[in-house]
Amino acid sequence: MSTGFSPYRLPEEYDDIRSATREVCETGVAPNAAEADATATFPKASYAALKASDLHAPHIPAEYGGAGIDALGTAIVIEEVARACASSSLIPAVNKLGSLPLLLDASEDLKRRYLPPVAAGEAMFSYCLSEPEAGSDAASMTTRAVRDGDEWVLDGVKRWITNAGVSEFYTVFAVTEPGAGAKGISAFVVEKGDAGVSFGKPEKKLGIKGSPTAEVYLDSVRLPAGRLIGEAGQGFSLAMRTLDHTRVTIAAQALGIAQGALDAATAYAAEREQFGRPIAAFQGVQFLLADAAMKISAARELTYAAAARSERGDGDLTYFGAAAKCFASDAAMQITTDMVQVLGGYGYTQDFPLERMMRDAKITQIYEGTNQVQRIVIARELQRGNAF
Repeated sequence: MSTGFSPYRLPEEYDDIRSATREVCETGVAPNAAEADATATFPKASYAALKASDLHAPHIPAEYGGAGIDALGTAIVIEEVARACASSSLIPAVNKLGSLPLLLDASEDLKRRYLPPVAAGEAMFSYCLSEPEAGSDAASMTTRAVRDGDEWVLDGVKRWITNAGVSEFYTVFAVTEPGAGAKGISAFVVEKGDAGVSFGKPEKKLGIKGSPTAEVYLDSVRLPAGRLIGEAGQGFSLAMRTLDHTRVTIAAQALGIAQGALDAATAYAAEREQFGRPIAAFQGVQFLLADAAMKISAARELTYAAAARSERGDGDLTYFGAAAKCFASDAAMQITTDMVQVLGGYGYTQDFPLERMMRDAKITQIYEGTNQVQRIVIARELQRGNAF
């Protein structure tokens, strides 16, 4: 079985993170993957297994009760969870996405209030940016936040919210200064139990069915002024800075899905016999496996390079985050499709995990910025001289 290790030697601590995560996933996550997909239900058993090993929100610093794993280590955790179950990998990935705005810009009081419960596994955090008419064009959002004395009043609808209804906390972006465009958007922490918060029906999706996706409705939701993250008017900038970091986690998710598909297809090809020998002996199958391995190796190098830049806060993170997400997700879609082909008719059935992995891989090309948008980001960073 493939280890999925990077060709160059990482410090031992990262090997330990990978080994520990893989062990947890093989016993506590992978066995739940097919059922979560078939029933479209949140994998509570997988969450419990990750929580018990401090892998549900590994990025939260130790001072807030977290494991304090850095960006590269967190990417490895997400990669390994995705190798077993893409839906479950959205537990650590979306906990990071939802809470990272606090780590980047929130007051210490806000961090102390909301990060420890997530670190303890008592709550999850989601990220509310997209709207029915504001997807790639996030700055055109219409959700409003109006100041009323010592409170903010929020009204609007957020769409495509991962783990909506399961998460206790939500980072919500809303317009606080109409007419100011991107400079008139602010960020807030909203709690599931706040009056006026409700959720739509879960979307019926192609993949990642074990991670609920739904609309979040905000009907005159009153928040204390202290729930503002950072300064008013800085929310859109915060949203984009967050995505620079968390696109690395989507690259890691795509990488894990691709590695899981290659591992399953390689094992199958060694056992399946046709014409008197294993199909792994045939050049047509060998080429599919070899191409997949090369693309995974390249995606891993780029993803880890982006993760290192995320940890350091390098000036070329925007380029590397977009490039890693785009390359790894395109590779995952191609690899999972090819690995279904290796299994032939069996790959098209639910008796094997390949068809699920193929369906799961598709979303990595879409969320946290479509790959068409990533290519625009990459081109702009090239023109600005921020690519290398």
